[in-house]
Amino acid sequence: MENSIWKKKWYDFAQEEALKIAAVLGSPRSQGNSSTLAHKFLETARELGAEVRVYPLNLMNFQGCQGCGACKANIETCIQEDDLAPVLEAVKAADVLVMASPVYFGDLSGQLKCFFDRTYSYFNPDFSSRLPGGKKAVIVLVQANPDEGQFNDIFPRYQRWLTWFGYTPVYLLRAVGVKDPGDIRQQAALLDQAASLAQEIMK
Repeated sequence: MENSIWKKKWYDFAQEEALKIAAVLGSPRSQGNSSTLAHKFLETARELGAEVRVYPLNLMNFQGCQGCGACKANIETCIQEDDLAPVLEAVKAADVLVMASPVYFGDLSGQLKCFFDRTYSYFNPDFSSRLPGGKKAVIVLVQANPDEGQFNDIFPRYQRWLTWFGYTPVYLLRAVGVKDPGDIRQQAALLDQAASLAQEIMK
């Protein structure tokens, strides 16, 4: 049964003076496998005292990068005023970024790729990062194809950009061979890995 929390465009579990985590969920299915794996990480982190903000992109109204160049000329943020504007600010302020997506056509979902294109505004005109240092990132990828050799190029591609922004380290949580909603719940080792990663980061 759908919980009302899934119907919000974003939601948070705020703690004062806590490690800040911004999670951007790219699945069109609110309780899909990538979201479930991400939430295992987030729930563990929140239990350990993190401030968690979650952004289900499929419930938001926003556009992709317009190629206008304003963020390299007139202002230091994306010029578009839509539902993604506060998400970009929250990610900028967070200590940890979590990006979760199913693998569609060999890449991130369109929703998450659209978000990622908008992070172009995090670069200065000389392509140095506008983000403060000391941030970490977690990429959650879930694919139906059981072959680990398929689509293993996705993580290095986005890891490169996140490292350029200053995120270090960039962690990967990856599940293969999961297709139907709820399949990930049968992957106890992966869920444990997500919880363990949250514990490591929260140290």
